[in-house]
Amino acid sequence: MEIAKDIRYIGVNDHEVDLFEGQYVVPNGMSYNSYVILGEKVAVMDTADAHFGDEWMANLEAALAGRTPDYLVVHHMEPDHSANIARFMEKYPAAQVAASAKAFAMMKNFFGDDFAARRVTLAEGSELNLGNHTLKFIAAPMVHWPEVVMSYDTATKTVFSADAFGKFGALDVEDEDGWACEARRYYMGIVGKYGVQVQGVLVKLAGLEIERICPLHGPVLTENLSYYIDLYKTWSSYEPEDRGVTIAVASIYGHTMEAAKLLAERLKAKGCEKVSVFDLARDDMAEAVEDAFRYDRLVLASSTYNADMFPCMKAFLHALTERNFQKRTVAFMENGSWAPMSGKAMRAMIEGCKNVIVCENAVKINSALAEDSRAQIEALAGELTA
Repeated sequence: MEIAKDIRYIGVNDHEVDLFEGQYVVPNGMSYNSYVILGEKVAVMDTADAHFGDEWMANLEAALAGRTPDYLVVHHMEPDHSANIARFMEKYPAAQVAASAKAFAMMKNFFGDDFAARRVTLAEGSELNLGNHTLKFIAAPMVHWPEVVMSYDTATKTVFSADAFGKFGALDVEDEDGWACEARRYYMGIVGKYGVQVQGVLVKLAGLEIERICPLHGPVLTENLSYYIDLYKTWSSYEPEDRGVTIAVASIYGHTMEAAKLLAERLKAKGCEKVSVFDLARDDMAEAVEDAFRYDRLVLASSTYNADMFPCMKAFLHALTERNFQKRTVAFMENGSWAPMSGKAMRAMIEGCKNVIVCENAVKINSALAEDSRAQIEALAGELTA
């Protein structure tokens, strides 16, 4: 597939994966993107996952049409992109590998070889001359690994963005929800902790004239690029993307969930159009994390368990806090049959988050909904929609 003049797509689609990185549900599979620039010199841009080495090599050979690569450019060393480096270097003994210094250290760890005699070490501002194409490199440490670089082809105004601007889903499956839904879940789950570093790279990209972005996952972005870049600005600054309420629920026998659903009904009745409710024990937690960062208000509802919150709520709050959750309004709903303690425990985990406003109203349920807890839910719904 031609991406631009002299640039071909040689990636693969994975419909076998059940959990990406061992934790993210990917019902539409994944793409492992790789590209080749067929300039006066040939540069291969990353490899693919180990399970698809044969398919990737076949795609590369077809695109080369008898030519020999001069360079393998490694933007990111995560194994879903780097697993075939050693295989490539063995097959093409005249080729050099271009990567950051930290990437070469990782190659030594992964393959037992850092290709010392065949390396081109990249850093901020490095250039690779392919004749009619010149690649300029942008250091992007911790987006989302420390060795990451991006590259910019001056001839076609193309950014090869490593994992940035990626999304879940194979390229041969139509995404009915559009790009943002699975790109947001991907960003919040995988990149979200490193907002400061993403902001730094966005500043560098702002100085470039960009016609397309080629990520290592998901589609090549070619139209309305400001839409994607602006979303990354919002996500990486931890600003809410939309007004809405996420209700995250950890319920044992269903009474806490019943209360949460009543709150959702009252919020909608009071004009809140976007309300999402997640059963943290059963629903995809990555979706709950996504919505917690998407919307400006979050309600945490948990049963008490072992004088603490229910375990899935603790896992959810850990997922938020390690990703620098901030700039939101948070409310608490607790349940306990004899000694409600989950509210205090949830508050303790939220206390360290920056710029979080805690609602004055809270809900305490003693085993099951009663007249007093229903009144507390009504008061909380009023505060959240004020």
